[in-house]
Amino acid sequence: MSSAEHEPVALLYQATPPPEIDGIRKPMKPGGYSDSGADIAYALRSAGVPVLTPHASPDLARALDWVFPDTAEGVAQAFGAGARVLWANTVLFSGHPLESVAGKGVRVVGQHPARVDRYDDKWLTNEELRASGCPVPASTLVALDEGPSTLALDSLSEARLEQRGPRFPLVVKPIRGRGSEGVRSVQSLSELKQYAAGLLAARDAAGNPRYGQRLMVEQFLPGTEVTLTVMPPGSYLIDGAERTFARHWSLPAVRRFNHHDGIAPYNGVVAVVNNSVRISDAERQAPAMQRLEEWCAVAAQKVGALAPIRIDCRSSEDGAFFLFDLNMKPNMTGAGRPGREDQDSLSSMAAAGVGWSYRELLLNMLRQAWRFA
Repeated sequence: MSSAEHEPVALLYQATPPPEIDGIRKPMKPGGYSDSGADIAYALRSAGVPVLTPHASPDLARALDWVFPDTAEGVAQAFGAGARVLWANTVLFSGHPLESVAGKGVRVVGQHPARVDRYDDKWLTNEELRASGCPVPASTLVALDEGPSTLALDSLSEARLEQRGPRFPLVVKPIRGRGSEGVRSVQSLSELKQYAAGLLAARDAAGNPRYGQRLMVEQFLPGTEVTLTVMPPGSYLIDGAERTFARHWSLPAVRRFNHHDGIAPYNGVVAVVNNSVRISDAERQAPAMQRLEEWCAVAAQKVGALAPIRIDCRSSEDGAFFLFDLNMKPNMTGAGRPGREDQDSLSSMAAAGVGWSYRELLLNMLRQAWRFA
């Protein structure tokens, strides 16, 4: 496909801090996803897509040469330079500067800001998925103070936890977390209280609660962990032929291994290519995996996904899978730029299962760009 067939594209990276929502502010990623933004921009340009960059001759080794900040000024700069597709490789929220281009004929690769705002809340998301019939782990909320939906740490007991469903071992996680940051498995009530108190006491550079004032505590699942990338409805090129999907659909699952204390390590510490492998075609056809793909499609429909999302799943002792973490903005790093050979993301690993290279995954994502009315 020639550049004449594509509108000019600009990549946005996270420079705008997300707002505090219900006392919780999602931590920003160091670099603001500029690394994956540069990977995307480089791969698209290599495929003949007209990619606009803030520097006329971007250096392959400098990620910020390839991406515009998602500030009001950065969005205006990209739009003013002629970008008609904005690739929102950032964390969106209601009131995000991206909304300034609504109604201006711009298309977006990414989620709708209001939906990210809502479904970045892991507790709310799991409750809605549970109500939709998707299997999610038993969980509850804990905080320093008792509330209508929270259990106070000081008065926490195994009996009170079991009334809500969870039994040890458990997993403690921030409600608006990023990756596995702050996530830990705990084996006892004393360990739970100590670790949760530490998270609730943590502060960011501005002195605000780093992980908010409430935490999720959910059932630990000891079985196999897989992650599924779910694509939105649309028209895709697969094996040289155009295929239309009327509903959300999943790429082949990627199995995770070499966990640290039961938790998959953050990809900034251990590259996912070193602890992940795509499942085989035969494994994908197993009834349990087919059911899991169906549940993930239901989940993607529930959150109104307009671009790929990633859903992390694990099995219980009896092999039944549960959806335990839905990510509205999956990591999209990929090999291509020099020195990035080991930076394939879980989604790009999954894409190889339908015959896509990293570049072809991105081109198919670009085909689904939606008009921001």
